[in-house]
Amino acid sequence: MVRKMEFRMERAGLIQVGDYVELKEDSSSTMAGVMFYYTIKDAVAMSNNTKKRLRKKEGTVSAIDAKESYWTVTVDIDE
Repeated sequence: MVRKMEFRMERAGLIQVGDYVELKEDSSSTMAGVMFYYTIKDAVAMSNNTKKRLRKKEGTVSAIDAKESYWTVTVDIDE
């Protein structure tokens, strides 16, 4: 099963579609429980918070969409 996860990148050209990326996991305790967030190494882009923890910390960039002042990077993670 492939899980698609979005990351926010604030500088252009750091990665390209098709690039293999490694992810760093962090967590925080909130009133809603433990939340996980991920960073594409080395500080390329960061995910939103999620309650569902990733089983694998690697994937392939499948899309990069330009927004007004940032880029949304989609990573396919084979779980």
